[in-house]
Amino acid sequence: MYLTPEEERIMVGESGPTLQKAMEILVALGDIYEADRLIPIKSAQIAGVSYKTMGDAGLEWISDLEGKVQVPSILNPAGMDLERWQEMGVSAEFAEKQQEIIEAYGSLGIEVQCTCTPYYLQSFSATYGDHLAWSESSAVSYANSVIGARTNREGGPSALCAALVGKTANYGYHLDENRTPELMITVDCELEPSDYAVLGYIAGKAAGKRVPLFRMQSTPHRDQLKALGAAMAASGAVALYHVEGVTPETRRKYFEPPAEQLTIERSQIDEVYETVSGDGITECDSAAVGCPHCSPEELEDVAAKLEGKVVDNNVWIFTSREVAASNPKLVESIEKSGAKVLCDTCMVVSPATDKFSHMAVNSGKAYAYLPGMCKVAATIANIDKCMEKGGGAHSD
Repeated sequence: MYLTPEEERIMVGESGPTLQKAMEILVALGDIYEADRLIPIKSAQIAGVSYKTMGDAGLEWISDLEGKVQVPSILNPAGMDLERWQEMGVSAEFAEKQQEIIEAYGSLGIEVQCTCTPYYLQSFSATYGDHLAWSESSAVSYANSVIGARTNREGGPSALCAALVGKTANYGYHLDENRTPELMITVDCELEPSDYAVLGYIAGKAAGKRVPLFRMQSTPHRDQLKALGAAMAASGAVALYHVEGVTPETRRKYFEPPAEQLTIERSQIDEVYETVSGDGITECDSAAVGCPHCSPEELEDVAAKLEGKVVDNNVWIFTSREVAASNPKLVESIEKSGAKVLCDTCMVVSPATDKFSHMAVNSGKAYAYLPGMCKVAATIANIDKCMEKGGGAHSD
């Protein structure tokens, strides 16, 4: 892999041990995937933030690093709401370790916003064709597919290395030839808003790591595309997909329909709604919305669904701190019901989820991950049914 004279100097340690190690990791990845060079990136989004998944070893590694990131960089969700962790039932010991992780990242110049939807933030835009180093699976899918930017599904360490150097290796989805569809998926029914999460759960299992091209009767908007991609990234490993006439690359170029074809029918979607993921002997004792984090429009939808109602069980609505701060009336309206609008975290990466046995969610990603990562059964439903089945919502 070709390195510029400046990159070679970093490689031999002239800019210090942290940048040297970062460059070594980037070059090793480039060699593995036969990259020709490093390319500049516009931003980085770094996973490996929750103490639940990082542990003490991850904290020690982050704490030993020195230097500052070279591009705008942001964090993935942490293991708790950084301000309301006690309300979630998180222990003081966990909170102390989590804050240490956040401070260690902050010392590197990373913006301390913990969200899986960085594309909603005013200060963190990405546009068509931008090269990025993002690592959260749903954010990667959204960037590649909905925005038309270019990023591989980075690991937390490789995304951090790219942020410190300001570059990443030129391979994978940074290259035109790897963005071509490999599987044609025809959706043989009209879709309701909540169906996109279920469709993604089914499609991800079929696609694996391949790039699917969807032919749909319905026209999804950005939040539905977000739900579709997040579910495919969780049930499979899809980091890029196309929807004919909707996603930006299909509007700019013609893709020959792939030889391999798959049709998804209404009955398959309905079957997922009727199936509990994990051990679902018990009734739902909780509900959560916002995996990935809610947009302002989704907060508005939740507020409308809960208007004039009271919830009996734990109901968590997750969003970024910036989106919550920009929509205080929606947050207030939601919390009148007894539901909590939480920031910085989600049900998948927080140890607070472990106290539940069965959670109602509107997310294909959460539906796929909760049984394995939290030992919590999951039922997937639209927001109305989540509030009723999981939250016990009823009229005031």
